[in-house]
Amino acid sequence: MRRRASLVLLALAVFCAALAPLLRWYVYPRLAKIPAGQYQEMVLEAKDATLLDYTGGMQPKQVDKVTIVQTLKGNVEASKEIEATAGKDVVVWDTLSYILGPDGKMVSRIPERYIFDAHTQDPVHATGEMVDGDPVKREGIEFKWPFFTEPRDYLYFDAQTRTSSPIHYVGPRDYKGMEVYYFEQTVPWTKVPMPKKMPIEGIDPATIEQSTGTTLWYTVKAMFWVDPVTGAPVNAEQEIRQEMRGGIAASGPDGKLTAFAGHVKMREDYAKHTFDLVSANRTKILALHTYAPAGLALTGLALLALALWLEARGRGRREPRAAADGGPLSA
Repeated sequence: MRRRASLVLLALAVFCAALAPLLRWYVYPRLAKIPAGQYQEMVLEAKDATLLDYTGGMQPKQVDKVTIVQTLKGNVEASKEIEATAGKDVVVWDTLSYILGPDGKMVSRIPERYIFDAHTQDPVHATGEMVDGDPVKREGIEFKWPFFTEPRDYLYFDAQTRTSSPIHYVGPRDYKGMEVYYFEQTVPWTKVPMPKKMPIEGIDPATIEQSTGTTLWYTVKAMFWVDPVTGAPVNAEQEIRQEMRGGIAASGPDGKLTAFAGHVKMREDYAKHTFDLVSANRTKILALHTYAPAGLALTGLALLALALWLEARGRGRREPRAAADGGPLSA
């Protein structure tokens, strides 16, 4: 009976030992992916900001708050079309940044299409990749870091300038009890395209630039607190400045007018929702990548030890009995 039990335990030990690397190296890369149909909404605010008053004499003024509503929607049909030729799982995000002034009226709206590998988050170049209608070819990451982010610099795409530059790893941080990696990127003053959708109907940004010589310039300090397991930012802040220079901005100091200046942060309720979501996904990824494979490996070792112990104990009992059965009879 003990021999049969030890054989069963040995079979279970082999099964667990074989399943552990299978989960880690085969199942994990195929299940740890960004879902193609993901939908997400985020509200950010810049309090006590400076905003150009387009309808009040084209002069900058202090406002209580500027609100940025960002929506992200996975385009499943587009991802399937690209996957047919890319040979990998692809995610297509159609995003929209909708900027609202203190009166709730639109300041600008910028659509964007971001195409990337569902597992590695590397960009995938395909027709339709754009920012505000302008075709782009991204290098590096945007929105999200890879699963199991490394403590190093990454190449990060800035949608305003349509360019990529290093985002620097600064060090570990504690964010609400979670150990995260903190990254910073500073984009120097750069001439950028004006938003195609302006707050005044009938204004064509291209016409303004060509006919008046007015240009838009931008700089930002971007800060991200990233969960290294999921690669998702649990918090993000930006110190943004935009200036109009020349042309209709000639009346301002040094021929410049501040179009926007503010410290953009997640609204508190959305920051909490983001943290809770990342925490839940973090547990799932760790279970698939670390906890389950390690648990199976340890279980396999324990079952193997138990099987060997039972076998050794069974042999120990059989050998004395065999010796007694084969010995001389006593008088």
